[in-house]
Order: sequence, then C-alpha cells, then structure tokens
Amino acid sequence: MPIRHFGGHRSLVSRSQPLKFSYGSEKMNASKGGYRVFSANSSAACTELAKKITERLGVELGKSLVYQEPNRETRVDVRESVRGQDIFIIQTIPKDVNTAIMELLVMAYALKTSCANNIIGVIPYFPYSKQCKMRKRGSVVCKLLASMLAKAGLTHIITMDLHQKEIQGFFSFPVDNLRASPFLIQYIQEEVADYRNAVIVAKSPSAAKRAQSYAERLRLGLAVMHGEAHHSELDMVDGRNSPPFSPPSNRTTTGHTGLELPCNRHLTPFPGIELPIMMAKEKPPITVVGDVGGRIAIIVDDIIDDLEDFVAAAEILKERGAYKIYIMATHGLLSGDAPRLIEESAIDEVVVTNTVPHEGQKLQCPKIKTVDVSMVLAEAIRRTHNGESMAYLFRNIAVDD
Repeated sequence: MPIRHFGGHRSLVSRSQPLKFSYGSEKMNASKGGYRVFSANSSAACTELAKKITERLGVELGKSLVYQEPNRETRVDVRESVRGQDIFIIQTIPKDVNTAIMELLVMAYALKTSCANNIIGVIPYFPYSKQCKMRKRGSVVCKLLASMLAKAGLTHIITMDLHQKEIQGFFSFPVDNLRASPFLIQYIQEEVADYRNAVIVAKSPSAAKRAQSYAERLRLGLAVMHGEAHHSELDMVDGRNSPPFSPPSNRTTTGHTGLELPCNRHLTPFPGIELPIMMAKEKPPITVVGDVGGRIAIIVDDIIDDLEDFVAAAEILKERGAYKIYIMATHGLLSGDAPRLIEESAIDEVVVTNTVPHEGQKLQCPKIKTVDVSMVLAEAIRRTHNGESMAYLFRNIAVDD
C-alpha cells in the first residue's frame, strides 16, 4: 500500500482519497460568524504552541492579556470583540498547574459573558488526569475539574491522549481525545537507526495494550515488564488495615441464636461473624516477559513525570541485553530532577511531544527530543469550526492506543 504524508507524520491512505487541508477562513461555513484563537497564558513558553497552531490555520492569535495581580489573583483582559463567534482557548499546562487552571476558567467565563457563540478549550495535556479514580479516602479530582470547566462556560474540549479514556464520561459536553501515536511512530521510523531490530516495551501490564498497538503498526516484537522496585504509595498502611473489634473473652453475652456477641454491639455490623483473613498484595521484583537481548528497547507510555520507575526499567533492560533504550511518551512533564536523572541513567533518548512546555529541561539534558503535534491540533480546530467529521484524524488508530 502506498504511503502518503499526513502533514508532519505518515499515514496509510489510498491515493484515490487525497488529503486536502484548508486552513484560515477561505472555506469557513457561511452560516457561522467566524472564529478566534486565544492563548490562556501570556508567557512565552506557553504561547509557543498557540503560535504554531495559528500559523498553520493562517489566522492571528486573539488579542488578550492574562496576568497575575500582586496578590496572585488571575486577571484576564480580552481586547477584541468575540460576540457570536466560535472561540478556541489554547492552554498548555506549565509547572504551576493550579494557576493555569484558573487562567483557563477566568478566560472562559470572560468570553462567555462577552457573548461568544461557542467556547472550545484546546487542552493538549489535561491536568489532574491521573486523579481519575477513587483512592482510599481521596476524591476524583478530574471529575471536579470537568464540572468547573462546564460551569465556566466551555462547550467542547479538544485534548490529546487522556490518561484514561473513561475520563470523557466526566464531561457534560463533547470531548475529542486526539492521539499522538502517529507522530511518535513516524519518529521511530525516521530517527531510530535500525528500528527493525527494536522491541516495544510496556513498563507495566497496564500499559501492555498501548505497547501492543505500537508493536502491531510497526511490525515489531513486544515485551512486558512486571513487578516493582519498591512499594507503591497505594499500598501504604492506613486505618482500613486495622483488624476488626475483638472483645475480651469474659465480656460476652448470648443472644437467641446461641452466638457469642460483644457487649458493644454497635461496634460490628455482624456480631459473632469472623471475617476471612485479608491477604496482603505483594508484587515481585521487576521482571521482563519477552526477549530484549541484542535489541533496541522502546518503552512507550502516555506521561513521563517521575523518572525513577523509568530509570529502574532501563537498568533492568540493560541487564537483559538491550543495547539501546528509548522512551516515547505524549506528555513530558519531567518534574523535579528529571533532566539530571535522564542524563545519568542508561536511557539513550527521551522523545515527547510539545503538549507541555519543556524547553528548560531540554537545555539541561540533550537526550530530550521534541515532536511537534501542532498540525493535528490545528486540523481539529478547523474541522470543529466547520462542523466536519473528526473521523479522519483517527484513521488506522486502534481503540486501545
């Protein structure tokens, strides 16, 4: 099958269906009042992606000013009319996550009160996406954020590689969850020498489906890592591990059933019933299922933040005979000492997209490489405004990707 270039990456497309992009306003739907693209952050690092998107669309970035008051309150000043128009707010998430969220909320509400027709948030990396499940006595913060965005006035969200696809169900409006895998696969094909001798590695069993999708499209082998180097924070002791109430043997009464019951019956819902022994979960040391000896190991994931697990995985792969190790991920948060850990580790290269600003980390570590995904975000904006189908952007992409 012939290979056609899809902007910045390859896509398997029939020659009978040529790809035609129309940026700017030359083919805008006549029934609509036009559109504007704003950046919810005025800093240079955060507006870089917004400028690349507007250049591809052939439009100018909307005139606005976003800044912090001396008391750290967020203030937004929209400096042009948005009445009756579709407004796209591009918000990349820097290290100060909570400030970025407030900027997005305040700008959305300002545009809502300025009579914008539709307000679409373009949030390449959706914050708090890791907090999408109930953990002990915690909360599902991602659901809270979804409700806040809806209340602020957003009517649609365009994002990329949500940590869990089920997050889309938290929203009361449409969510387009784009994929970065075509760009990363193209990078592997063009930049990884002898990639045919590579094997795709899942850092944990939960990432096996994503790794399998990469392996099938690249026609490569698959390996899965299992276990952990240390106990996870999810296994820390809390009050729920305490044993049930056990009364002294000399303080019992006998009910009509003949069972021995504690005097304080309110302390247990089923008096006289012994609970089964709770077996503690224990993961084995890290092991590799699959052959990586004499091959290039490519670890794929959606987020790179805490590097300790990746460094430990790279060391195990080196011990198993892998001679080169790459890490591919959509969102490069790279918090804390991540650049130093990468530089001192067995990892040869870390490849991430520009959904999150990380220019500072790149200056500290030359092993970090960036793949531009502005093209697919620009095309999603154009299709959303014109009311066109988004299905083309998901061609040849598996459900589990």
